[in-house]
Amino acid sequence: MTDRIELRGVRAFGRHGVYDFERAEGQEFVADIVLHLDLAPAGRSDDVGDTVHYGELAEKVTAIIAGDPVDLIETLAGRIADAALGYDLVERVVVTVHKPQAPITVPFGDVAVVVDRSAHHPAVVALGSNLGDRRASLASAVAAIARLDGVALVAVSPVIESAALTLEGVDPNLPTYLNQVVTLTTSRTPLGLLAALQQIELDHGRIRDRRWGDRTLDLDIVSFDGLERQDEKLTLPHPGAASRSFVLVPWSIADPDAVLPGHGRVADLAEPMRHEVRVEGGR
Repeated sequence: MTDRIELRGVRAFGRHGVYDFERAEGQEFVADIVLHLDLAPAGRSDDVGDTVHYGELAEKVTAIIAGDPVDLIETLAGRIADAALGYDLVERVVVTVHKPQAPITVPFGDVAVVVDRSAHHPAVVALGSNLGDRRASLASAVAAIARLDGVALVAVSPVIESAALTLEGVDPNLPTYLNQVVTLTTSRTPLGLLAALQQIELDHGRIRDRRWGDRTLDLDIVSFDGLERQDEKLTLPHPGAASRSFVLVPWSIADPDAVLPGHGRVADLAEPMRHEVRVEGGR
């Protein structure tokens, strides 16, 4: 990620320090914040909703500096980083906290602590294929997801087989699907992860000519850090996840303690549906 917003020289009075006189007298602290995020949507829309309002962020930073005292500026920098990562669009933040009046007994120009933090959002992705070499497509897609910048795989479910689901319902005359679920953590935003997954689909020959039609590869974000959203770009959690055995069964195997936001434990949801799919290896 090369796009960034830089907010430098934010000054506020605080009472942070190990010594009693630092708490009693206080001093000025200075913070620099560098946000790493995708600014292309804001560039296209010219809408502040597609970026981070740096004026609001500056107010949050000054409130943190002026707020509850801490002993270490490492702690102060961490609190500022957490506030910056609270913006959904931010994938990474670098915070520098300067303490120009630090109690140092020799001449010095500045002392600062720098923390570099990335977001770690848990997410669940469902994979499916009913055209071509289905098994190879799934294996290749899992490998491609694992190679994405800012993504770390946590668990990979076994492969299951399921009947083709269309807008009209299950169609036994269509090629069956092989399905799989991966759980992961990511520093990407939901839309950033979606864009990467759609590119993987294209790389595997996905053609979007008919809704719910046959496909070489289908990748869906099922859940993203408990987020609930609904717009023309992405709905979270996935609106059909709670009723789809080919999502719930492999997900419950990959993560027995998983919860589908708004619906409950995935294992409980999957239990009455297990007969609808065949889990390879007999699990």
